[in-house]
Amino acid sequence: MERWHLRKSKKYIAAWAFVIIVIGLGAYYAQFLRRPIQMMGFSQIFVIPVGASTQKIAEALNNEGIIQHPLLFSFTIHWQGKRGKLKAGEYLIKSNATPQDLIDIFFSGKVMQHAFTIVPGWTINQLMESLNAEPNIEHTLVGASHETLMEKIGYPTKHPEGRFLPETYHFPKAITDVAFLKRAYELLQEKLIIAWANRAENVMLKTPDEALILASIIEKESACDEEYTEISGVYSRRLEKNHLLQADPTVIYGLGKNFVGSLTSEQLKIDSPYNTYQKLGLPPTPIALPSLKSIEAALHPKPGNSFYFVAKPEGTGHVFSRTLEEHQEAVLEYRKGLEKIRNSGKQ
Repeated sequence: MERWHLRKSKKYIAAWAFVIIVIGLGAYYAQFLRRPIQMMGFSQIFVIPVGASTQKIAEALNNEGIIQHPLLFSFTIHWQGKRGKLKAGEYLIKSNATPQDLIDIFFSGKVMQHAFTIVPGWTINQLMESLNAEPNIEHTLVGASHETLMEKIGYPTKHPEGRFLPETYHFPKAITDVAFLKRAYELLQEKLIIAWANRAENVMLKTPDEALILASIIEKESACDEEYTEISGVYSRRLEKNHLLQADPTVIYGLGKNFVGSLTSEQLKIDSPYNTYQKLGLPPTPIALPSLKSIEAALHPKPGNSFYFVAKPEGTGHVFSRTLEEHQEAVLEYRKGLEKIRNSGKQ
């Protein structure tokens, strides 16, 4: 009888010991998931390669000192049904994150975002030069022709000039230049369609593409966006009266690398589809990347009777004139002002 009680007591003790061990392990496991990870700094970048297994991810986290128990980390991923579902990419891990936070972040795919700004007024060549220098983009279009570029992004019949919306874009590391440009192209098309649908009734333009062309000229004409609608008004009246636009930026664009310093009277006579001193109407393509403000200005020209404008010598905007005589006086004042500025610089 005593032996039976002794055996029963041992089983009872063993059972309780097992329960205590299980509870202890459970508490330790729960603590592991909830305890903030230990890192040297406030944050650390961690990259999950494409196709990485759960084990490889856990080992890499351990090797980089982010987690201490890769087996527990792997077990949790399996137990939560997330095996094979962690997203590849570049992640910013903060020092107060827990192992459970890491699993949630990797599962959600909230990768780090990098920024790149497309600047209004850039030409396509300037855009590609800057894009090719961005280290967080995968470059597949270096040296590609304009035709190849547009074919790759899925719009082979379009000229690339002026077709990408200027703004700051956020993207994950290693996005391809093709994907980036496709996004910027389609975003501009979306904004252009909306702007065209809400255009003013007095607009002389016939298509959204014409609006884009005029907007690019407006963008290059002035650094003061307060003047955009007035410049648009001048060009709209010139189009209405079938008058030459006489826009210097279009001539400069047509000259390309041959333009140095300032336009000459000989260059204004060059036969070019972009020479609006010689050709009526708009040039065949945009000449730069127009901002949304310049697109809106092209589609909402300011009413008035100004037909000419010339820059102020101090570079603070333009003087708008109604008649050729007024314009010639303004040009003369502009030249006098430039001369005065040059002379003051020599003293």
